[in-house]
Amino acid sequence: MHANTALHPLPLTLRNAGHADLPGVLALLAEAAEWLHRRGVRQWPLGGFGAERIEPLIDESVLYVLDAPGARHGGEGPVAVVAVDEHADPEFWTGDDDPAAALYVHKLAVARSLSGRGVGDVLLDWAGLLALAGGKRWLRLDCAKGNRGLQDYYRSRRFGHVRTVDLPHRASGALFQRGAGVAAAGEPGVVVLDRTAERPALVGA
Repeated sequence: MHANTALHPLPLTLRNAGHADLPGVLALLAEAAEWLHRRGVRQWPLGGFGAERIEPLIDESVLYVLDAPGARHGGEGPVAVVAVDEHADPEFWTGDDDPAAALYVHKLAVARSLSGRGVGDVLLDWAGLLALAGGKRWLRLDCAKGNRGLQDYYRSRRFGHVRTVDLPHRASGALFQRGAGVAAAGEPGVVVLDRTAERPALVGA
């Protein structure tokens, strides 16, 4: 963790992504994919994702970004991104899992400059509240089958391992879930101001 984060938490703003955010989102995802590949993890394509994979998430208003002016690339572009939606991957989640009972986390990436400040924890807790507000039972995600470190991270954040689906054409396949509304963040080194369209439902307004 960065020094003095408890005394000087970094202020961040969470909001719905717009099409103007696309270049910054693609750059952030590419940065995360490159970092994973350098460590031998093939969860995402090297170079990240094409715009055709991200634009639909913006159109559906299920992609969210965190802004921290001056924290990255001279203040340009988001410092974190996450998609939260109802789209259960049919290759992973079956009818027996009751796919409609959950929200699903995708494309979670945090700038390396903010590593260790609990940003991912905060986004996962926020997504859990979103699931709870939507009447869902679970918050779910999948990650790389061979990324034991990431799997241990999710376990430490109170996610339970459901099973691992081993498909030869998919690097991902380790399935995790935790109860909607369950919080696991400790004392993050950030303070998040929620400016999303979903905020009224989360606070009961």
